[in-house]
Amino acid sequence: MKAKSERRRLFIGDQGLLMNWDIQKTVWDYIFSKECCPVNFSESPLIITEPYFNFASIQEAMAEIFFEEYECQSFLRVNASDLSDYHYRKDNSSAQGCLVVDCGYSFSHIAPYIKGKKHKPGIKRIDVGGKLLTNHLKEIISYRQLHVMEETYVMNQIKEDACFVAYDLMANMAKAKKKYPENDIVMDYVLPDFTNIRRGYIRTLDQPPITEQQKLRLNNERFSVPEVLFHPSDVGLDEMGIGEAVSYCVSRCPSVVQSHLYANILVTGGSSLFPGFKERLFKEVRASAPDEFEVNITMPEDPTTYAWHGGAMLSRDPDFYSFVVTKEEYEEEGPTICMERFDG
Repeated sequence: MKAKSERRRLFIGDQGLLMNWDIQKTVWDYIFSKECCPVNFSESPLIITEPYFNFASIQEAMAEIFFEEYECQSFLRVNASDLSDYHYRKDNSSAQGCLVVDCGYSFSHIAPYIKGKKHKPGIKRIDVGGKLLTNHLKEIISYRQLHVMEETYVMNQIKEDACFVAYDLMANMAKAKKKYPENDIVMDYVLPDFTNIRRGYIRTLDQPPITEQQKLRLNNERFSVPEVLFHPSDVGLDEMGIGEAVSYCVSRCPSVVQSHLYANILVTGGSSLFPGFKERLFKEVRASAPDEFEVNITMPEDPTTYAWHGGAMLSRDPDFYSFVVTKEEYEEEGPTICMERFDG
């Protein structure tokens, strides 16, 4: 983005979708610069992730930029969940399958992997992610208390600090209707003023009241916002929730591997960090899975970097260079070699 006061200076963020190649090139120039992450493409191979079912035109342009503009010598394009599955199989060598539930910023994906290979008919995308949850929280707070539609960054912090997934939604709704102290869900969130308070923080109602700082009173918003992950219809989306989608994706796989997928559910992505997420997902999947199947959900210590660490492990694999496309291969065969090798 550019600031109104500094038209010549570019500000580089770390989240977003690919909309403009010129701007994307500027972002990559910054990433590979001395100020951020200096890299020698003649020595270092590049692993870049992309969403499922990416457009061929974007894939071709991506390969062209890295081979021709950056003169990358070797290049691997994968889905982030491919790397998560690789990481999981390294930690669980006996696993015959893995169902990756990736709850990201723009979307959530559920993808089954059978012996390291993704089963495309079973992949499901849900148009709910961290961005939609933050926007939903902004709308609720703006309607009930204070206009915060322009305060995306602060509201995202509030979402991360205060929200949780309800194990029993109706019980939490009943509790939220009561007054404190019977209602232990209600709390205040002190807003930052960016002078004395750089980041907002939570205050429970048993602490002495404060008057000099601006604050929000949070009650059922704390669990009703993450509830959209499990019931997108709450915001008018005609989509299945994460729990329902897990069972749907498993049902789209060969029956012989379904028990292995239920026993090896891997949760990744920043939107899975809500307290109670894993327990609620287990409850919903266990209720819909056949009784004879074991249900086991693994959540890494840091779900946001699990795929990255999988990529780091893959780069050390003895067979790594059999997966990549080299600059020589690209120059000889063109973009088709990338399509053939990466999209299996």
